[in-house]
Amino acid sequence: GKGRYGEVWRGLWHGESVAVKIFSSRDEQSWFRETEIYNTVLLRHDNILGFIASDMTSRNSSTQLWLITHYHENGSLYDYLQRTALDSAGCLALASSIICGLVHLHVEIFGTQGKPAIAHRDLKSRNILVKSNQQCCIADLGLAVMHSQGSDYLYIGNNPRVGTKRYMAPEVLSEQIRTDCFESYKKTDIWAYGLVLWEIARRTAINGIVEEYRPPFFDVVPSDPSFEDMKKVVCVDQHTPVVPNRLYSNAVLAALARVMKECWYQSPSARLTALRIKKTLQKLRQSLEKPKQD
Repeated sequence: GKGRYGEVWRGLWHGESVAVKIFSSRDEQSWFRETEIYNTVLLRHDNILGFIASDMTSRNSSTQLWLITHYHENGSLYDYLQRTALDSAGCLALASSIICGLVHLHVEIFGTQGKPAIAHRDLKSRNILVKSNQQCCIADLGLAVMHSQGSDYLYIGNNPRVGTKRYMAPEVLSEQIRTDCFESYKKTDIWAYGLVLWEIARRTAINGIVEEYRPPFFDVVPSDPSFEDMKKVVCVDQHTPVVPNRLYSNAVLAALARVMKECWYQSPSARLTALRIKKTLQKLRQSLEKPKQD
């Protein structure tokens, strides 16, 4: 497939399918950033795309930048939602697996097997892959920022690329975000997670009713919205996606609707944390598995 920053091919490595992301030369910084994070941080986690190798090769006098990762044939969540209607259990499984990956990124782990805290900064349905077991994993760390409490060092990298406009939080669009503060980047990930949750919930059938896939804000901005388009809708009009009424007739989806709304506060500090969402969804899953006894 082709993305804005290169293309992805399926390859064979030791008899296994792998994904090979070939970066366009103008996006060298994202390759460098992603390579650096995967090489300095132990990021082995079920819900983070598995890294295999990174390579820089010369091909007919031009440099090629490759990132080789696990291959997931379902493709991105964006593609998956176009062709797949979900039930409430499937919806919850996707939502839970994404938040598990996000918690793992956001948390700093100390010790020899530790990792710095990482904020993604470009979370969206196109950057989430669906594995064959219907769990998701988060991909594309080309914009990520790392932070260690010990050194209180915020490593932002120097990538000219910015996140995807459609998923930008109000404080990014209004340029009020505190760029020197790591917490602010985690809060923008939560805003974007709420939008992804909305995309998943719309594709969930309740009493046989389901809507076709639409990206967030499809009804209020053009198909390739400008920064100004998004700023007007999100900051000036303070618009958030419309939550379909039918969600409220299902206990699981009603709970997910409450979660997404708590990701969309204008004030970043009012938004839920990834860990809080993870715990809420775990409880929901348990209530599905063992219905309340009379």
